[in-house]
Amino acid sequence: MASRQVVRVFSSKNPNTTVGEVAVPHVFLAPIRSDIVHFVFYNLNKNRRQAYAVNKDAGMLYNAESWGTGRAVARIPRVGGSGTHRSGQGAFGNMCRGGRMFNPNVTWRRWHRKVNLTQRRHAVASAIAASAVPSLVLARGHRVNQVPEVPLVVDTLAFDRTKDVISILSRLGLKAELDKVKDTRKIRAGQGKYRNRRYKSRKGPLVVYSNEDRLITQTARNIPGVETCHVDRLNLLQLAPGGHLGRLIIWTKPAFERLNHIFGTQTTPGVGKKGYVLERPILTNANLARLVNSTEVQSIVRPKQKNVQIHDRQKRNPLKNKTKMDFLNPFDKERRSAETKLAADNKNTRAERKKKRAAARKNFRKQGRNFIANFNKELKGANSKTEQDYKEYIISTKIVSKAILKDE
Repeated sequence: MASRQVVRVFSSKNPNTTVGEVAVPHVFLAPIRSDIVHFVFYNLNKNRRQAYAVNKDAGMLYNAESWGTGRAVARIPRVGGSGTHRSGQGAFGNMCRGGRMFNPNVTWRRWHRKVNLTQRRHAVASAIAASAVPSLVLARGHRVNQVPEVPLVVDTLAFDRTKDVISILSRLGLKAELDKVKDTRKIRAGQGKYRNRRYKSRKGPLVVYSNEDRLITQTARNIPGVETCHVDRLNLLQLAPGGHLGRLIIWTKPAFERLNHIFGTQTTPGVGKKGYVLERPILTNANLARLVNSTEVQSIVRPKQKNVQIHDRQKRNPLKNKTKMDFLNPFDKERRSAETKLAADNKNTRAERKKKRAAARKNFRKQGRNFIANFNKELKGANSKTEQDYKEYIISTKIVSKAILKDE
């Protein structure tokens, strides 16, 4: 939206001079709503479409009948007869060669769209406000580096000859814009080149005039890229082509002054658009940093709190984080110190413990050898006693004499 109070009015006879100033209409203070502009343009752009359809009998002019079931073929209708390739081929269906399309196009489709009147008016107001922002005009591709001011207001454009209009536009700094339009003229891609729209080019400036300058419609219609529009019939399709804000607009002074009558002001409704009230921006100052840091706001807010932490910035795992574990379990620190001390003690007494284990192992082996020796000794003594008892038993039974036992 424009932030200036007045704009200069340039002379049509000598564009380097100004003939006065004019107050900026309140419509330039309207909020720039790209969402509304895109929605309205998307729907209004459909209202100039021409209906198209296919012939209602296309693909249906056959004498065909289904063969039914039992013949291991699809039940699609088939052309009858014999003696030709067409006999027995499928017909009617959209999957068949020569058949009709699925859901054929009809001329009574809902081609056009209705858009609410207030939405259309809001979109036009937003497009007008965006045309006063140089950055948006540049972003749209217009060459305005040599233009003295945006919005550009001229006292009059009522010229009889086209070359006079071209001359005044060039002296206003629009020569690069007009050259751009001519350089971008190219043949259209697609079938449209055969349908009376062979060439396409970029959009140039839009001249908005009033009844006093209606002659401009005839003198400017042969200039490539230059379009004209009456101020009472402002059209969103011209103010924001393609739904993109920032059209370069050249205003005549009477048309520029009439905007308040059409759209009204921020306090009074419009007369030309009966009952219309301009949309108000939610924020009059979009610089939030300046608002927050202003004296008025900072004087009533509480001071900034310091060292206040309700919860950890990041969840910590107590099994890996010693500080968190000490917070949850204060005894864990003593447990870790005891384990550390035990490990250090074990490391210092390792040689002594190794020596004790070797001595214990040596003593254990010695006891084992003594045990085996005693065991064998006692076992041998037990065998000798058992042998003596056996011999005495044999003698007592008188089976063998003592002399024989002795010999043995």
